[in-house]
Amino acid sequence: MAGGREIKGKISSVTNTRKVTSALEKVSASKIRKSQDLMAASRPYARMMRQVIGHLSQANPEYKHPFTEKRDSVKSVGYIIVSTDRGLCGGLNSNLFRKVLREIRTHQQNGVEASVVTVGRKSVQFFRNLKVNLTGSLEHLGEKPQLEDLIGVIKVMLDAYRNGEIDELHVVYNDFVNTVTYNPTIMPLLPLPEVENDSMLKHWDYIYEPDPVELLDEVLTRYVESLVYHSVLENLASEHAARMLAMKNATDNAGKLIDELNLAFNKARQAAITQEISEIVGGAAAV
Repeated sequence: MAGGREIKGKISSVTNTRKVTSALEKVSASKIRKSQDLMAASRPYARMMRQVIGHLSQANPEYKHPFTEKRDSVKSVGYIIVSTDRGLCGGLNSNLFRKVLREIRTHQQNGVEASVVTVGRKSVQFFRNLKVNLTGSLEHLGEKPQLEDLIGVIKVMLDAYRNGEIDELHVVYNDFVNTVTYNPTIMPLLPLPEVENDSMLKHWDYIYEPDPVELLDEVLTRYVESLVYHSVLENLASEHAARMLAMKNATDNAGKLIDELNLAFNKARQAAITQEISEIVGGAAAV
């Protein structure tokens, strides 16, 4: 059994750790609300963009934008992978990476290449040493991500799609459900996903002004940007929720460990006192 001084040192160390984890839990709890407000504010725009794009996908225009056409064969797939910049959020990032890695390996086994753009320092560190084509990265978005910061990495993938370097584009992120549930999600971006057929929407089209080529390119680009931006906000809310839960578990476990160490310290102290009394009694008997 460890000595009383050693156990006391461990108790002090674990107590200091518990203070840190408790503080991090409170910080994350305060940030969840703000991130949820940002996420909720972006939803109406993203929902309206999906509605417009759903109509465009069912229309019958003379001009077909490349983003709307499914290619005959898929030789390369692109992923925009959204992760956190910081750790201490449980298995949030690792679960996401495992999910996308399984899909990438399946593609590679079928002879399909994978290109990756990463958003967040953890995804940069993870995918830098893997056998995937890392074409761009972005870090340190902060607590209030701005769409302007994402345009660069999104443009890398959109240009690759236009040039035929990739045939599909997906965004990978953690979908926030509630403070204890966040699902790793791979959402298709390009080509436009199919929607349910509606007989009322057949054989019609928008009237484009000034030009369908220019207007559709602008609208579809904004559509992709809005989905990626909303994915970043969903992932941010998931990050704070996961960190709050992880720090709460760490704080609770630290409390249990302190109780066990106190019990061990009391036993060690009692054993030392008993030994001293035995030595005194033994010495008195010898005299």
